[in-house]
This record gives sequence, structure tokens and C-alpha cells, in this order.
Amino acid sequence: MLKPANQSFEAAAALPVAALTALQGLRDAAGIRPGQKILIQGASGGVGMFAVQLAKSFGAEVTAVCSTRNLDMVRAIGAEHVIDYTKEDLTRSRQRYDLIFAVNGYHPLSAYKRALSPQGIYICAGGTMPQFMQAIFLGPLMSKKDGKKMGSMGIAKTTQKDLVYLGELFDAGKIAPVIDRR
Repeated sequence: MLKPANQSFEAAAALPVAALTALQGLRDAAGIRPGQKILIQGASGGVGMFAVQLAKSFGAEVTAVCSTRNLDMVRAIGAEHVIDYTKEDLTRSRQRYDLIFAVNGYHPLSAYKRALSPQGIYICAGGTMPQFMQAIFLGPLMSKKDGKKMGSMGIAKTTQKDLVYLGELFDAGKIAPVIDRR
């Protein structure tokens, strides 16, 4: 697809892999819906920052998890609530989420499961190899008990339809990469 005319090459180059992963994870793997309370673990990274913006565009209430130095940035891109993982353990909170999208997770699957609402969904989209393998192999087993779904997404697939959709959001200013340096 063509780069939107009003966007820089640097911004356009940051879009495909990270934004496709966020879009397909939220829309296809998790079935995001308006009004859901969503937690995005790893919200300040490439995929995470697009996940925050896309979740907002789908009408979700977003809680972002990141480090202290990125709190202002994730608020600026649309997160209503922010958890500083260096000071607070999200899995020990009483807050429950309809969807947890873990781009970079630090907790066992059982801890994420406790943070889900009764029909909540956990999707692992990244992290360490052991975390990803747990989501792939243990997630389906853990999903059989109580209505909470635990799983992972595969590698994002590049489709023209999705790139056009992201390009339209990008061109309209609804999503944008945060470029740390060039």
C-alpha cells in the first residue's frame, strides 16, 4: 500500500509489524468489543503503544502497564489508567479486566487469570519464550475450568486489507507511532 501523503517515512516504517500485531491480537485473537475494560501489559513498546491506541479506537477503557519513565507517554496516547509495574503488582489489585493483552508479561498465567473478569480473555502477544510457550500449551488447559480464556496469538499476517485499515487510522490521526529516536 502507499504511504499516507501527510505522514513521514519514519512514522510509516514503524507501522506495519507492530500495528498489525496489535490489531490482529485485539480484533482477531481477543474479539475486542466497545466498553470492555482492557489491560495492556507492555504498553510503552512498539506493539503495546499501538494496542493502546487501537483499543481506544474500538471503544475500550484502557489500563496501560509500563515503567515510571513511560507513564506520561502512555497517558498521552490514550490510556485512561496507568500502572507503574516498578511500584505496583497488577495481579494483586482487586481490579478485574475483560481482556488482558500481554505484549511483554512478567507474571505466571495463573496470576493473569486472577485479574480477569468472569468471562475474561488473556492473549499473549509477546514476552519471553517460556511465557509464550506457557500461553500456547497451558492456556487451553486453563481455559476449560471457569469461562476465562487463556491463549496466545500467532505471528501477525500481512494483509492488504489490514494495512489499508491501519493506513486510514494513521492518516486520520487515530494511531501514530511514538518514535524515540531516529
